[in-house]
Amino acid sequence: MHIRKYDFNYGRRQLMKNTALGAGAGVLMPLEKLMAAGKDIAKAYPEELMSIEAITKGKVKTGDYITAANVEHVKDLLDPIVYGQVKDLGRKIKIKATSRNPSDMFPGEFYEAMQRNAGNGITGKFDGNGNVVTNDGKPWVGGLPFPDAKNGFELQANMAMSWGRGDYNQYAIKETDINPDGNVAYNYDIVWTELQTQARMDGKIFKDMKDLLRFQTVLFTSTADVAGSSFLSTWYYDQRKFPDLYGYLPQFKRVRQFPTNQRFEPLIPGVTWFLTDPWAAGDPMLTWGDFKIIERKPMLGAYNTTWSGDKPNWEKPVHGGPKGITFFDTEYELAPEVAILESKPTGYPRAPVGRRLAYVDVRNSLYSGNIRFDRQDKPWVSFETGFGQYKNGSKVVTGADGKTPAYSWIYVLSYDCQNKRMSRAMHSESCFGGYKSLFKGDNEAMYNKFFTQQALQRLGQV
Repeated sequence: MHIRKYDFNYGRRQLMKNTALGAGAGVLMPLEKLMAAGKDIAKAYPEELMSIEAITKGKVKTGDYITAANVEHVKDLLDPIVYGQVKDLGRKIKIKATSRNPSDMFPGEFYEAMQRNAGNGITGKFDGNGNVVTNDGKPWVGGLPFPDAKNGFELQANMAMSWGRGDYNQYAIKETDINPDGNVAYNYDIVWTELQTQARMDGKIFKDMKDLLRFQTVLFTSTADVAGSSFLSTWYYDQRKFPDLYGYLPQFKRVRQFPTNQRFEPLIPGVTWFLTDPWAAGDPMLTWGDFKIIERKPMLGAYNTTWSGDKPNWEKPVHGGPKGITFFDTEYELAPEVAILESKPTGYPRAPVGRRLAYVDVRNSLYSGNIRFDRQDKPWVSFETGFGQYKNGSKVVTGADGKTPAYSWIYVLSYDCQNKRMSRAMHSESCFGGYKSLFKGDNEAMYNKFFTQQALQRLGQV
């Protein structure tokens, strides 16, 4: 006779208890210890939280597809918008095994920075203004400041300090915007670039810019009606301050400054996402508030999804919706502990957004689901993001360290559930204009190319 050490619902009950107590991640032991040592995370969780077979009592198995026929078996493991997409819009999702190796869930340099911090006794804290600093009061040095985030404020800081988790990232993006009838409304090619000035992997302050955190530029290279349009955000280290936002619009042939407190408008026609949405941290952290972890539970999500490096231009196949093109083919895994993080736009009295729920994997403090609600508290837009290693069989793209596979976002499905419109964005190898995705670049050269007002004017005239 086999006697179970833990009954079936022990893990869930313990996660609920940890939420109430404000405890860190892990059930059987602290997850932070395993993550820092690079050990199998299964030691922190009972089987019911690590296996889709165990948690569904065999009704769903690794390798199965979630469809309308079986989605009720996993309803509690999906965010409500994804559940509706599967149930009503023909979406299907393949289930992969749960990832267990901590080093597979971060860019290599970022994970090394976390281990270095742990070895040197460097931890994060908040200064008197609410900004992240080291335990000796210096600007943050890179890696997660709170590897074992115990509250919503710490969890949000982990996502806010370094979006792409590298000193320089450049993403070539293919975006398709789809109307409610399933037809394509717009196709865009986009270059999104990020340069950290602080919280860097090299431990330096770029060009001695001590008051800044990052530069971020978005450049549209296609279609012809928007080609050359670009927007530069200069982010301050002080998260109480709004970024400086400058844009170049070819029809006006000049760079102009835009109001940066209007974070809730589309940059171009047809898109469902706003600047506030990406990374579940698209605004300065301290212009939002009421950060609260409202629940910890196991969930299915694209937390370590599969990269389409075996396809030309990393293209992901599509399916579902009225015309069979609304959703990317995706793989979800069971994350043993997801923190549901609620926050509100406290610095925006006229914001059309009432609150946001981010479904954050505590293993690496990255979200998959990210839902914003309107002022009537009705679900509005789901900004689903799939993250994963850039490794698929023999196909590998190395990260900034030149050794380990890159780890980054792979796709976005931004779905407006009120108007039934979808923006799907694919992280591609290249896009129109000859731009390629990069996980490392000459920082000085990239600064001159993308992150000044003069650079915007040059980019718009190419």
